[in-house]
This record gives sequence, C-alpha cells and structure tokens, in this order.
Amino acid sequence: MNKFTLKRLNLSMQKFSPILLGGLALAAAISTHAQDVQQGGPLFDSACAHCHGTNGRGAQIGPSILARVAGDDDAELTAFLRTGNPERGMPPAAVADQQLPQLINYLRFLASQPVDAADVSSTGEGSAPANHVIENFLPIDEATLLNPSPNDWLWFSRTPDAQRYSPLDQVDASNVNKLTLAWSRGLPSGLSYTIPVVYNGIIYLATAQSTVIALDATTGDQIWEYKREFANPATASQNRSKTLSIFADMVYFTAPDSTVVAIDARTGEQRWEAPAGGRGHSSGSIVVKGKVISAGNCVSGPRDNCFISAHDAYTGELLWKFNTVQADDQTPGVDTWAGVPLEDRLASPWGLPGSYDPETDLIYWGIANPMPTTRSERHAVNVEGAGTSSPTDLYSNSTVAINPDTGELAWYYQHLPGDDWDLDMNEERTLLTTQINPDPEYVKWINPNIEKGSTRDVIVNVGEGGGIWLLDKNTGEFIWSTPFPFDVENYFLRDIDVETGKTYVNTDLFVDEPGENHLICYLNTRSFWPTAYSPEKNALYVPYIRNCLDMTAGMPATATTAATRERRVGAPEPGVPPEELNGLAKVNIETGEITHWPTGKIPTNSAMLATAGNLIFWGDLDRRYQAMNADTGEVLWETRLGGPISMSNITYAVDGRQYVAVIAGETLSRQSLSTGMGPIPLELDEATGNTSIYVFALPKNK
Repeated sequence: MNKFTLKRLNLSMQKFSPILLGGLALAAAISTHAQDVQQGGPLFDSACAHCHGTNGRGAQIGPSILARVAGDDDAELTAFLRTGNPERGMPPAAVADQQLPQLINYLRFLASQPVDAADVSSTGEGSAPANHVIENFLPIDEATLLNPSPNDWLWFSRTPDAQRYSPLDQVDASNVNKLTLAWSRGLPSGLSYTIPVVYNGIIYLATAQSTVIALDATTGDQIWEYKREFANPATASQNRSKTLSIFADMVYFTAPDSTVVAIDARTGEQRWEAPAGGRGHSSGSIVVKGKVISAGNCVSGPRDNCFISAHDAYTGELLWKFNTVQADDQTPGVDTWAGVPLEDRLASPWGLPGSYDPETDLIYWGIANPMPTTRSERHAVNVEGAGTSSPTDLYSNSTVAINPDTGELAWYYQHLPGDDWDLDMNEERTLLTTQINPDPEYVKWINPNIEKGSTRDVIVNVGEGGGIWLLDKNTGEFIWSTPFPFDVENYFLRDIDVETGKTYVNTDLFVDEPGENHLICYLNTRSFWPTAYSPEKNALYVPYIRNCLDMTAGMPATATTAATRERRVGAPEPGVPPEELNGLAKVNIETGEITHWPTGKIPTNSAMLATAGNLIFWGDLDRRYQAMNADTGEVLWETRLGGPISMSNITYAVDGRQYVAVIAGETLSRQSLSTGMGPIPLELDEATGNTSIYVFALPKNK
C-alpha cells in the first residue's frame, strides 16, 4: 500500500476507536470495516490507482472516480466495477467477486477523506493526456532487430524466425500460480487483433480505432498517442492490422486507409506515409534490411492490389512489389489459372506477416486461397481445364520465398492446389533447425530421399484448414507432411507425391454440382492466431478446433422455385464428443508425433506463447487465460479477464521483472465461431466490448 494510503488509513482507524463510539458490537462491526479497508487498499493499488491516482481523485490517464462512489449505492458500484466503462476505455475491475466488498469499502474510505490541494490531479475529469517524449531513446540497429534482447518483443512473434519463444524464465512452472495483476488498461472499443511490440520498457500497440499508443510497460501509463486523421472518420474503426513493426527510431503502422505510416517512436509524431494502392491492411509489417515489408488483402480486387511491398524504412520510398497472383510470364512459365483473365485472378496475403532468415537472406510469406472461393465460379469459362494438382492457381495457398533486396521469387511451394473451400494457408512460417526422423506411425507423407538422422534447417507451417508441412528453408524441398489435427477420410488433400512434394486436391469433396453437399475437414482449425515453438523441446504448440466445413452448392431458379445461394456452415468432426472438440497439440518436429491435450467445448482465439520457464500461455473465448506445463499440458494457473482473449499474448522484462501481457476484446472470429462457423453453438459469458490489456507478474519482493 502506498504512503498516502497508509497515512489516511491510520487517521481513519483513530476515528473508529471503540472507546469513543462505545459498545462491543459496534466495535466488532468497525473492526470488520477496518479490516475490509486494509484489504481493499492493495486491491485498489493494483487495479485502479494506475489510472485514477493513489487517492482516486484522478491522474494522467483517468479522472476522479470519487463523485461516482459518493453517489452510487453498493449494488450500483458493484455493477459498474464488473462492467467498467468501455466507451471511456475503462476495463472491468480485475478483482475476484469475493473481493469487491473490500474494494468498495476502500473506495468509500477514500471518498470520505478531506480534499488536499496537493492530492488533486491537474488533468481534470475527462481531459486527454498530453504527449510526452521518451528520453534517452536508443535507436534499434539491424543487429539488435535480428537478435532481440530477451527483455524485448520486437516482432509479432518476438524474433524474425516466428518461433514465439521467450528465453525469460523468472516465471516458471514452480511459481506461475503466484502470478498477479501488475496493471491493466482499457483500450478503445472495437474489433481487436493486434499484437504489441515492446522495446526498452515501452509497449507500442495499435488500437481498434486506429490510434497507435506508447505505454510505460511497468504501469500502463500512456506516454504518447498517434491519432491519424482519415478523410472518412469511420475508417478509423476498420483497423485490422495484426501487428506493428519497429526499427531505428520509428514504429510502422499499416493503416486502414491503405497507407503505410512511420511514427516517431519517441514522440508519436508522423515521420512519413506511403500509399499502398487499394490494398486492405489486414496483415501487418516486418522490417528487413532497412525495408518495411507489408501485405494486406485484395478480396474485392483487382489483381493489382494483391501484393507484398517494400518501402524504405527511413523515407517511405517504394522499393519493390511482389504480386501474389501469377501472371503468364512468371515462374513456372505456364498458365496455372487455365485461361482466367489476368485482372480476375485473386489470391490475398491477408493473414499474418512473414518471417525472415538472415542465413538464406530470404523472406517467407504465406498466401491465402484463390478467389472467387469455388472453382466453378473462378473457372466459369473452363472448369474442366482447371488443375487438381500443384501448380494450380498460383500463388494461392503457397509459401513464397522472396529476395528482400529485389522482391524476386526464389522458390515457392503450393500446399493446396485449386482450393474449392476457402482453406487459407496464410499463417506464419516458423524457421528452425532439427534432426529429421519422421515416424511413419505419426507422419503420412515422408520424402524417402531425405537422410534420416540428418540435421536440416526447415520451415514449418500449419494451415488454417489443417495439415503440417516441413520444407527445406533453402530450396523449398519437401521433407514431410501429415494431416492435422487428425487424419480423417474427408481431408482436403487426396495425396502428396513424397519425392517431389506435388500435392493433389481431394476431388471427391468438390461441390461443383447444384445442390451437392460435402463435409470437408478441417475448417478454421487454427486460423491466423500464431503458434509457438520451443527449441528446448523441439516442439511446436498449435491450438486446434475439430471443426469441419458443411458445404452445399447453390441451386439455380426453376419455374416453381427461387434460386438458392451456396451454404457454408461449421460442423463437428464426425464422432467427436463435445468435450474433445478443442485442444492444444504438441508436435514433435523430429518425429512428427502429435500429442493432443483436449480442452473442452470452448475454442481459442489466442496466440501461443512458449517460455524457458517450461510454460505455454494461451486463452479462450470464454475469458479464461491459462499457463500450462509445456511437457504435460497440465493447467498450472488460470484467471478470467474482462472479455474473450484476443490473439496478442507476449512476455517481456523491465528492471529484472518479467511480465506477461494479453489483450482481451471482441473479434470477428469470436462472432463467427459462436454463430454458425464453429462446430457447435457456444454458451459464452457474453462480456463483449471490453477491450483491455492485462499485464501480470510475480509479486514484488517485500
């Protein structure tokens, strides 16, 4: 408890002397109240003081709350503390239900104290904090960016190899159950997808309303805010950028008006902006060799908006563009789109940003499905001529390896040719080194030409619709692949040529006849929230949903009936009990063995986080945030937040103290998984709209 609190509390205890008030019963009641006040002080300090000041009378972030305390009864205060004030950026109070009476008694104690001029915040009710300058900022050079301090989180998955592994081990399996809330902060309401970056004790994040903010990573206090002015103000609420990037003394934001923006990391002032055509910014950016590499979506076309681009990190000058849809003159030199007009070819890099490897000097990026979704629409002129094996409709559902200096393609691998179901392959590509010993008991397709026991530098990915692939990161050579999370009869691939890696789509599952229906597995089994890899375990940790696509082709109109549209809904994998529909998989990269840890009926929307403390952090759509034993999957710690866990989920350290941070908030994924695209209807605690960041740490040593 802070000094101000202790001083006020001692004075209050003197006021409640039993001798002055008389009566043992009254003395007992006052003793109970005093105990509540004492216990409520630390609750207030951890959950409220960072915004509203140590006396509740306002601070730089939040206004005084004491007028509300004085005017509301206990029931009204309880309801307010449970829901927060999302419109003003206030999250629900991060205390347990049984602690609310203690917190309320302490708030009433604060409201009863006389006002000293020195106690009152100068910001006033409802005023916006002024921007401040981050002093002694040390610019990030390329060496630091490629090998970040364990204390920092400089890429969307911490490092350029996208492993999402932290060497920090202060929080470990033996003490994680002591984690407590260090601070929390309400964020602007709206759909939340962002992963923050952290550098030298400062958190940078993009909000749902397209502001970029810098926060003190130990308190959540705002240092500066960048607020972009849009020609149409409604554009601000359309931010879907999944991460920021950082380099030199700038933070880079892919804004929803199809603009790449550089922001001064010290002051929040704009340094430059660069247009990105009509590309929607649903992805994010990375910085490689002084270039801001970014991508987005081109769902509404035309083809010219389907590209990955590089801008000079210092000036914003456009350096190159790589179009993610093959033209007739591109490799492999044949028309893989079977005569579809060039302007009608679409394949979007809308998902997570790419990875970078300084050894190969290549960027690795994932591309989504070809559009329109069904091959009957896409190839209406010549459906019979459309391919059913790779390469088909390049570079859809592919990994592309790109030279960062020129934007030229080094190699590609197509995981799913001629997709008919919108099963994206645009997630992160994880780079690692492993021994190769795939076990046929666990791995379906193994390249016989790869020497067993050899050590290889590989690229690993898991598709949105399932499936795991290991490729050589230098050449794209196929090493092994297997269905994920389980091998099922209605898997979207029919076969893989194990020597060449050539993939064959499962043509039995095409819905190309009017009214035809099939169940295709899987649908959004892991989606765009990133996986984590532990080099200590040589294991990839992947969340999964045993969700399949129940798809029915539309019917044309007849003389007596109206036309019907194509129908796409989620359905559970046949025969799977509800309590096993969701889980976390631990994949042994050397052998391919998959260990499944079922987690129940509720799916996740969370990134994975692996740490040297033998821990895996993640959360679900029902507000549960957990730490699990990385060996066994045992839940070692759990808390409930103010909303569904979004994909964020990072860890960092400041002044020797490790923090674990996660964002809770509404996402389209939660909505779709709850209302038709998930395997079963969900009974969720509908605490939506409360977008907040929560930061946990071990208690400070007294």
